[in-house]
Amino acid sequence: MEVNIIDEYLLVDGYNIIFGWDKLKKLAQSSLEEARDKLINILSNYQGVKKINIIVVFDAHKVKGGTGSVICYDNIFVVYTKEAETADNYIERTTKTLNKNYRVKVATSDGLEQIIIMGGGAVRVSARELLEDVKLTQRKIKEKIEELKPIKNNTFLDNLDPKTRAWFEEMRRK
Repeated sequence: MEVNIIDEYLLVDGYNIIFGWDKLKKLAQSSLEEARDKLINILSNYQGVKKINIIVVFDAHKVKGGTGSVICYDNIFVVYTKEAETADNYIERTTKTLNKNYRVKVATSDGLEQIIIMGGGAVRVSARELLEDVKLTQRKIKEKIEELKPIKNNTFLDNLDPKTRAWFEEMRRK
């Protein structure tokens, strides 16, 4: 799957966000994998509305022999860092590269990381700020679904104005 070239990137410190959002933090207590999957799905929906490139980065620096990986999932990139590389390292390096040609935002609540990425020209977004924007986006999605939802059972009468519907009902009763 190919991601459209868009002039803005959002880099997300995956575990920082998981442990910064109460619902994901609670889910992570029972299954870190489920929390990662939930975050990825949330960000995928968010990307669909925002139309920005998203890279979510998960630390795998403690995985012995880990070579790292990048997966494209529903138009977002999911990165697992290699052994000895933290998500912060990956985000800092990627921010420097992308910042030359794109607007870059980094979602993390790590104070030191925020200072470093802002020094590199990126915009910081805290876990709380990202959550609020995600919630707003989810409300917009729900509103759009309601707007596009067919009226009742989408019968012929459901799509008529009230006056015409009343005329047809009167004819039916005669």
